[in-house]
Amino acid sequence: MLQQFTLQTTSRDQMIEVTEQIQNEVSKHQIKQGMAVIYCPHTTAGITINENADPDVKRDMIRRLDEVYPWKHPQDRHMEGNTAAHLKASTVGSSQHVIIHNGRLLLGTWQGIYFCEFDGPRTRTYYVKLMNE
Repeated sequence: MLQQFTLQTTSRDQMIEVTEQIQNEVSKHQIKQGMAVIYCPHTTAGITINENADPDVKRDMIRRLDEVYPWKHPQDRHMEGNTAAHLKASTVGSSQHVIIHNGRLLLGTWQGIYFCEFDGPRTRTYYVKLMNE
């Protein structure tokens, strides 16, 4: 089962938790044991798993990525001017795999799945492939 989702980002750098939306699909399709693959088809956005309890984690991650990959760098040559977004997306990665066990995404106590925007605001798409064991 392949599901396509669309979301609207509201700022240049943003982490949007999508865990509940994915879990709802697992429940809807009654997947008890299997795998979920979450994939982002954009070169300036990505998917990550990280802490979802303290919002400062998202803010700190975005700030630190900005420090490592500043938006303006005198040696960047990409004509669109968004080299930093491409670097951030490559660092975060375009997909995550999550085990489904007993009908639930097998995540740690503090973990959530995030769509990471690095060149917004934009309308974005991501995909979830659910596989039964």
